[in-house]
Amino acid sequence: MTTAMTERDEEKADENTVQEASPIAPKLIWEIIRRDGEEEMARPWRSLVWSGIAAGVLISLSVLGEAIFRTYLPDAPSSYLIENMGYSLGFMAVILGRMQLFTENTITTVLPVMVSRSWGSFASMMRLWAIVLAANVIGAFAVASLFVFTPALPADIMVSVVDLSHHATGMGASTGFWRAIPAGLIVALLVWMLPQADGQGFLLILAFTWLIAAGDFTHIVAGSVEMAVLMLMGELPAVQALTGFFLPVLAGNIIGGTAIFSLMAWGQVRDELPDS
Repeated sequence: MTTAMTERDEEKADENTVQEASPIAPKLIWEIIRRDGEEEMARPWRSLVWSGIAAGVLISLSVLGEAIFRTYLPDAPSSYLIENMGYSLGFMAVILGRMQLFTENTITTVLPVMVSRSWGSFASMMRLWAIVLAANVIGAFAVASLFVFTPALPADIMVSVVDLSHHATGMGASTGFWRAIPAGLIVALLVWMLPQADGQGFLLILAFTWLIAAGDFTHIVAGSVEMAVLMLMGELPAVQALTGFFLPVLAGNIIGGTAIFSLMAWGQVRDELPDS
């Protein structure tokens, strides 16, 4: 009797070990993100506003980190790759701090809509998108005001911030749109991978957001800080900022995160979901 129980205990322990070592199935990742999206859409609007403003402020660490590296790294070909590691700082603060970043919501809140396929769910998603995007932009302008109108940044770092801002907003509407698609795709992929990161989320965020910067892709929220800097300095007219940068990049990020990645994720799990 004791021997049989010992063998069953060993088999159970072995099974638990196998389950712990196995990667999370795609349908479970889908369900984790879907539930997270439902929780986000159910949050009070004031919570979304303040979380979104905080994200807009703290994403400026991406611009600031990159500017600091650019200022102090030696002029060498390899400096470009190191410099862009600074871009990850803002995303680390926002994602690990669980703040509302618009591009995360292009997959997180879309999955509940794809499952329910109801106008009510779609309206809840659009409400969240509008609130979070507006709050992100408010936060971006708030921190840009700090950079422009106060001596918060040393002069040489501010020069680098302005240089980065001219580059981000000066590539043209068409180029900005197409480069925003990979950025939206990368952020959505990052959100998809985080549930199975097993304590390695820091490294995932570092690697994939570095890729956005190193690939010279465009991100609507981090780019809004750069856009706001130039607008507040009087170097970028509002119409040009809106039509030449903001709207094209916004559209590209949505297409990359929603129309491409979310549909690919849906395709691989739809036959495994109940009532699909």
